[in-house]
Amino acid sequence: MSTSVTPASLEAALRERGAGAYVVTVGEAGAPHVVAAAVTPHAEGLLAEVGSRTASNARARGQVSLLYPARHDGDYSLIVDAMATPDPGGDGSRLRLTPTRAVLHRPGPALSPAASACGSDCVPIPLSSPR
Repeated sequence: MSTSVTPASLEAALRERGAGAYVVTVGEAGAPHVVAAAVTPHAEGLLAEVGSRTASNARARGQVSLLYPARHDGDYSLIVDAMATPDPGGDGSRLRLTPTRAVLHRPGPALSPAASACGSDCVPIPLSSPR
């Protein structure tokens, strides 16, 4: 199932979930690196306070993902893909994140036919405004 929503829906989903997210980067050997981090809204996207390895991974490979887990049974997890750049006002451990894709995701019913390509209950969150 896919439902189009506005960029304001992403802002609302982020507000509801608070600052705690998992930041996913990819290391030099291609392995995922996952850390819990504080992620806050910023005028130009989001700011993430991360450690040195996460910052190094993001500098080398700018694509990152954020995961906000489901808060209870039946709830959606929020997954946000973003481009990361070092925050010029920071000490190297703060990243500016520009969201490129977002989806609310939860497992579909076990015995029902897939309503979407992934077989789960997914709601894409478009990040560009319709023209």
